[in-house]
Amino acid sequence: MIRVDRTELTRNEIIRVAANRFLNDGYTKTTVASMAKALNMSTGNMTFHFPTKEHMLAELVEILCKYQWKLIEEEVKEGYSSIMAICLELLTIASACEQDEVAKDFFLSTYRSELCMELIRRNDKVRAKEVFKEYCPEWPEEYFSEAETLVSGIEYAIFFTTSDSAPLDIRVAGALRTILSIYNVPKEIRDEKIRKVLSMNYQKLGLDTLKKFREYVDHTTEQALFNLLKRKQTAR
Repeated sequence: MIRVDRTELTRNEIIRVAANRFLNDGYTKTTVASMAKALNMSTGNMTFHFPTKEHMLAELVEILCKYQWKLIEEEVKEGYSSIMAICLELLTIASACEQDEVAKDFFLSTYRSELCMELIRRNDKVRAKEVFKEYCPEWPEEYFSEAETLVSGIEYAIFFTTSDSAPLDIRVAGALRTILSIYNVPKEIRDEKIRKVLSMNYQKLGLDTLKKFREYVDHTTEQALFNLLKRKQTAR
């Protein structure tokens, strides 16, 4: 007999609503009480499954990390190098943040969360070891960990803008130059990748990527819930 854990089903229902609210209304503006009301659930029940709103955000970051892997794989298939795909990722997120206040709120919230940053750095370290291995062949594990601590700080600085911030292209060029230098990428390759990425229509790329990520999250959370409900019906 197939058994369906009611706790797992409830967690998925919560994440589906949280993801929709965080990406469409904004993480900061969304309250646990408003989500509980949408789910016809008590706030106590919600906090039983997720102690804080930050824990729900961390679940969405897990989905984001999977999406980033998927996006890089697609870009490599289209002919981009892995390094170029990494550059494109930073550019499109920065562009999305500049054009969409909800996206900016979401990404800044993840970078301000210790729980989320642990997930992001762990994921990005795995990618960095794969993408930059030829330039860092003798690096021990702790070097990649330290590098990602630096890189995440640079990324946060790119996303967090004020009235005194430099234009997007200048910020991205400086960030990519520094990040690629950290991983010992030769200057001629750094310059080539930065020139290529900034020659693209990054405003459109940013909004398109944001739209695709929202669709990916909707599909992922709805599919997970559908699969659980299907298992529940089969178990009867």
